[in-house]
Amino acid sequence: MELKAFMPGMILDELADAVGGYDNVSIENSDRATYGVDYFWVGRMWEDRGQVPPMPDWIVRPGSAQEVSKVLKIANYYKIPVHIWGGGSGSQGGALPMTGGILMDMKRMNHLIEIDEVSRTITAEAGMIFQQLEWYANEKGYSCQHIPSCLTCGTIGGALGHRGIGIMSTKYGKIDDQCISMEVVLPNGDIINTLPVPKHAAGPDLNQIFIGSEGTLGVITKATFKLYEQPEDRQFRAFLFPDMHSGYMAGRDIMQKVKPSILRFYDEAESSSIIKKILGFEQPGCFMNLAVEGFKKIVDIEMEIILECVKKWGGQDLGSDYGEKWFENRITFFYPGHIMDIPQMFGTMDTVATYANIEKIYLAMKKAVKEEFPFVRYISHSSHWYEWGCMNYTRFIVEPKDVPQDPEEARRLHNRIWNVGVRAAMENGGVINDHHGIGLKLSRLMKEQYGPAMQVMEALKKQLDPNGIMNPYKLGL
Repeated sequence: MELKAFMPGMILDELADAVGGYDNVSIENSDRATYGVDYFWVGRMWEDRGQVPPMPDWIVRPGSAQEVSKVLKIANYYKIPVHIWGGGSGSQGGALPMTGGILMDMKRMNHLIEIDEVSRTITAEAGMIFQQLEWYANEKGYSCQHIPSCLTCGTIGGALGHRGIGIMSTKYGKIDDQCISMEVVLPNGDIINTLPVPKHAAGPDLNQIFIGSEGTLGVITKATFKLYEQPEDRQFRAFLFPDMHSGYMAGRDIMQKVKPSILRFYDEAESSSIIKKILGFEQPGCFMNLAVEGFKKIVDIEMEIILECVKKWGGQDLGSDYGEKWFENRITFFYPGHIMDIPQMFGTMDTVATYANIEKIYLAMKKAVKEEFPFVRYISHSSHWYEWGCMNYTRFIVEPKDVPQDPEEARRLHNRIWNVGVRAAMENGGVINDHHGIGLKLSRLMKEQYGPAMQVMEALKKQLDPNGIMNPYKLGL
């Protein structure tokens, strides 16, 4: 339904009344354009080529769950799409307002609610940048141990919305392991709280319905997370393996015996490019960086076990210096000058699988992409590990000379590369994404991934959001 004459202004007045005044709403073109670009390559390319970005019609900045509720009730009445914006650091286009409508910027909701030192938990509003949450924890001698590359620019809600992960996940888990409970505003405006603990037999864990739902089922407004004492000791070690197979198997054996906080294993292409550039490491082979932490007595024993596993699979012990240098530069890898950027075309095809499939997936994705697109550079590492398997953080890079200048052609090439790589992963036991989320980028592949099981998510969507206003065209919903 097209709005005529002064009707958009009437809706603006309602929204302003809902969120505390006109200072918290905007329809200015300069403001609207700000929300047309996140870290999704197609969105950035589109703007870079001089095209008009997707823009919301109304921007609102709620200051409480009650104000979020009022906005959603207005949106439902007028059947206006609603998009949720945290820090804008996502790489999947998950927050882009592709249908216009209302964009809800959550960053006014950035308050610390409570630090419970008895239960070792911390509670805050979902618009807080995660680095700020970590600083609050650090002031009391604790850590959340969620240290992603977007630590300084991603929000709590963003981390939960796409089921994010940090570099310490191998010991402390993903964001869904770290979250205790949440406050969520449903599409109809009802404010609910999940149960106060995540482990129970009182039915399904509602946390797991909303974590990873990318704003399609409701708006996360508050969350409680675990706190950890800072470790007494943290030891680093770097290793060099002759090939991917030996590194994967050594990583498997390590994970079956101990719990390192960091375990990152690079193929030869990434070892000889990014690792060389940041750490100065130049030997041929596949580089592994590892950290173990906790009480020193236990850490010493764990490191002995790790050295035995590495030796069994022919790994070369490089000592601690490279590992310490890697940790010092853990976010530098993602800063300008070190990470890929426009005018290059690039993407991260992260997938996760069991140990029986992960090497097969690495080889299949590499073969499929290189055969179809011989000009593509392909590098990969495995940065998050479990007792049953690990993930591959696979990047494709197209140099500017091979990137079409026409935005339509560039988009088509980008999507074709993604289709080929991700389908190779799925065909060999992988999933379409490990921790960046689905967003707009991979939405078209969700039905291929889930098959008939997709109806479960579609039924949830239909029941909770019958008007289909929440973040349309994302997550395959």
